[in-house]
Amino acid sequence: MFERIKEDIDSVFHRDPAARTTFEVLTNYPGLHAIWIHRLSHRLWKANWKWLARTLSTFSRWLTGVEIHPGATLGRRFFIDHGMGVVIGETAEIGDDVTLYHGVTLGGTSWSAGKRHPTLEDNVVVGAGAKVLGPITMHKGAKVGSNSVVVKDVPANATVVGIPGRIVMQAAEKDQEKHAQRGRIARKYGFDAYAVSPDNPDPVANAIGQMLDHLHLVDTKVEEMCKAINTMGGDVCGKALPSLDIEAFETGHEKKDQDSFDPHI
Repeated sequence: MFERIKEDIDSVFHRDPAARTTFEVLTNYPGLHAIWIHRLSHRLWKANWKWLARTLSTFSRWLTGVEIHPGATLGRRFFIDHGMGVVIGETAEIGDDVTLYHGVTLGGTSWSAGKRHPTLEDNVVVGAGAKVLGPITMHKGAKVGSNSVVVKDVPANATVVGIPGRIVMQAAEKDQEKHAQRGRIARKYGFDAYAVSPDNPDPVANAIGQMLDHLHLVDTKVEEMCKAINTMGGDVCGKALPSLDIEAFETGHEKKDQDSFDPHI
């Protein structure tokens, strides 16, 4: 028992830079308190002391703000950061080294008995306010951005954001291979536990990015066509087209001195 407690405390130091001393962690981390109480209530639940297990779970919710059903299965080095508002359902299964932020719900989508809550495999991270619902599986290393709603399985090492949750990290890697210019933006796409990053991706941003790729290609073809016509003696494209600067969309600031082409070259 004491070995597991020491292991839990060490996991806090690894994942929370605000932790300073062991005594501070022992006395001021309600997420840890909730996990320790759950271990006792889970044993009572398995021993068929159902009412006592639920009563202890209710006391833990009152004390910590974290509600963990005594039937839920928790792995080693599980860490609940801040804790308040976390809800973990009866048939939820959580692997090792999993991290949940405040306001996370691992809930069900059915009133039927049986497996109805999510399974989180090792090293999964779920951001603040996110909801993971139903008997789905988040595979090893998966991440969920804050305030997202996930209702489908998530592949290993993928990042999911939005409502409903969409995989963005894997798509960003494909974009990087296909469009080198957008690679700089795609590399910024990723998990954000608090949804404060200005680069936090969403499906609309992805669609706009694809439109930019298309416009950039059309712009290049028009320039080539104008040059070819003027070489043959024509007189078209007298006014330079404004340049699309990918970096301007990356930084959010328009480039003042835009490049232009000379159709008579």
